[in-house]
Amino acid sequence: MNIMVENIVEALSEHLEQDQISINQTIRELHGKDESYHSISLPDVVVFPRSATDVSNIMKTASRLKVPVVPFGRGTSLEGHVIPYENGITIDFSLMDKILEIRENDLLVKVQPGVTRTQLNKELKKYGLFFSVDPGADATLGGMAATNASGTTTVKYGVMRDQVRDLEVVLADGTIIHTGNLAAKSASGFHLNGLFVGSEGTLGCFTELTLKVYGIPEFTTAARATFPTVKNAVEAVTSILQAGIPIARVELVDESSIRQVNHFSETDYAEKPTLFLEFHGNEAGLTQDVEFTQEIVKDHGCDDIQFETDNTARTKLWDARHNLAYAYIHGNVGKKMMVTDVCVPISELADAVIFARQELDAIGLTGGLTGHVGDGNFHALLMIDMNNPEEVLKAQNYNEKIVLYALERKGTCTGEHGVGVGKQKYQAAEHGEALRIMEKIKVALDPLNILNPNKIVKLESDGG
Repeated sequence: MNIMVENIVEALSEHLEQDQISINQTIRELHGKDESYHSISLPDVVVFPRSATDVSNIMKTASRLKVPVVPFGRGTSLEGHVIPYENGITIDFSLMDKILEIRENDLLVKVQPGVTRTQLNKELKKYGLFFSVDPGADATLGGMAATNASGTTTVKYGVMRDQVRDLEVVLADGTIIHTGNLAAKSASGFHLNGLFVGSEGTLGCFTELTLKVYGIPEFTTAARATFPTVKNAVEAVTSILQAGIPIARVELVDESSIRQVNHFSETDYAEKPTLFLEFHGNEAGLTQDVEFTQEIVKDHGCDDIQFETDNTARTKLWDARHNLAYAYIHGNVGKKMMVTDVCVPISELADAVIFARQELDAIGLTGGLTGHVGDGNFHALLMIDMNNPEEVLKAQNYNEKIVLYALERKGTCTGEHGVGVGKQKYQAAEHGEALRIMEKIKVALDPLNILNPNKIVKLESDGG
């Protein structure tokens, strides 16, 4: 252990128990990566707080020693958000995993950041409630707020930012603040919830979240519709949305990805561009929505549409969609996955998906397209041999083409995965002079640049 690490551990030991501080190599390695293709970098020390006071003391220590700090949930991020490239301290929130309060009459829940979405939904089910944001991975709610996560249900319920009523945040100097309240709306002061959600640990550490929850729908119907082309499928989605049908989920999976799904999930779906759909509501309303949807998809050349009302069948269908990334990984042993993530206006979606598919075919890498097409967000999944520089370069160039295509059409370089380090180079192109405002906010709240430094915005120098 070098002198710098000794000093950090000694200073932290003044506030934390011995079992809350680790310099174990294996633990450091687990906190030096996420689920992305980005290179590994280890923290010097990993700490496990049990309270906001612990986090405050960690930040005061880091500020005094000018040591970088990176918050860590479960490491499911996809753009290198939690990788500590400046080393320093990683704060693992796994011990802060309590559901603190369920206010069923207010449709609110208060949780610690280490609570996962499946853990929360298991508890909420007892009250006839559920938490809507479903990014696929069983991420922590703190991590989901940090990246403004969304997922399959966004088209109906909104993104993570729409669910946050209040946050308890520990700032870079150890100050503890609240960003909101329990009221359904407020015209008081700046919208700090909106500022901190999606800040990726660069402005503060979340130690408590108050979130909106919803009543479990009376009836749920899922469907799987196949089309002759991706264009037919995407245009059908546009028509469904324009018709005002309150669809809860609508996901596109192209034929290459359906092939991977069949192999991994042991399904026998037709290997054609496919929409996975879900409807929530009362029985009479759902019947009308389903009938209208059938008419619309038929007008767009739908080959076949199968409805599932049985819970087991619906679960199997959505498990197949959620496991798509793992299907590609298991089907391409030894390769890493790059997942692109752009979002465009709905009117541009069909052409964007077609462009992405044509470019993917041209580079000859294994991959497919999928996405939450109800809100214009789609992904390309590429499998890369990281030891093959030619493949890596092809994938990087492809990613850039997709991003620039989206930006040219007033879209965004990331619909839900966040910036981290992977999308940092596109921030100036997307935000222009507004990026200078973000930099000023970062400097104001974290003048030493110790909170997840060089993520989202890259300042001239840092305190680490």
